[in-house]
Amino acid sequence: MLPFACVPAAPAFRVEGMADRVVLVVEDEFMVCELAAEALHDEGYRVLTAADALEAEQILSHERVDLLFTDIDLARNTNGLTLAHRARCQRPDLPVVYTSGGCGGLSESEAVCDSVFVPKPYLPSDIVALTNDILRRAPSPHHV
Repeated sequence: MLPFACVPAAPAFRVEGMADRVVLVVEDEFMVCELAAEALHDEGYRVLTAADALEAEQILSHERVDLLFTDIDLARNTNGLTLAHRARCQRPDLPVVYTSGGCGGLSESEAVCDSVFVPKPYLPSDIVALTNDILRRAPSPHHV
């Protein structure tokens, strides 16, 4: 099974130097997308949003993205699993976080390697803390 995200018990804190980091949130439920995007934006990240994998692939082809946060079941018969695999073909080091309210987890064969799964419902502060942790360990976009 793919590991569940371990979110620190301490509240999230602003991480210096993250303002140049870009998070792509892919979620077809508008309010869920807005909550995640707003929390990440308030933390200082540049946030791009897409409602389905087709829209997300367009963004990924034209924008630098430092982390992909995607729901698994998306609109227009698309899904986050295929999206993540396609994104990793273009950018093998792209951090991926999956989320879903419809499944309890993912097998390692379904997900891209070194990704994590966050079950819904989640707290926006948990997504911020997880993003901070992942991107703190990732290379700076200025050094890629």
